[in-house]
Amino acid sequence: MTKLTIIAFDGTRYDFDAADGSTVMENAVRNSVPGIDAECGGACACATCHVYVDETWVEKVGGPAPMEEDMLDFAADVRPNSRLSCQIKIAPALDGLVVHVPERQA
Repeated sequence: MTKLTIIAFDGTRYDFDAADGSTVMENAVRNSVPGIDAECGGACACATCHVYVDETWVEKVGGPAPMEEDMLDFAADVRPNSRLSCQIKIAPALDGLVVHVPERQA
């Protein structure tokens, strides 16, 4: 299991033991984290699971693939550290990952 922290817009911290191979979005939905709507269910066909990767993790998580970049065009308040949580797969190298939920989803 890999440690994952999701910080909601109001500052509430959600700490999980996430299964390797799952996604940040799956863990957020399974644990009812507010602000992660995930309308497409993880198919990278919407931008309602948008998160900000904590600055200390940006390099390890890496950037979005071209398809994800296209979907981020539909997200609100995109930043350089924006990612779709459905596209971030949990792996041992991401143990301790922290992401932040934006104020709103598009």
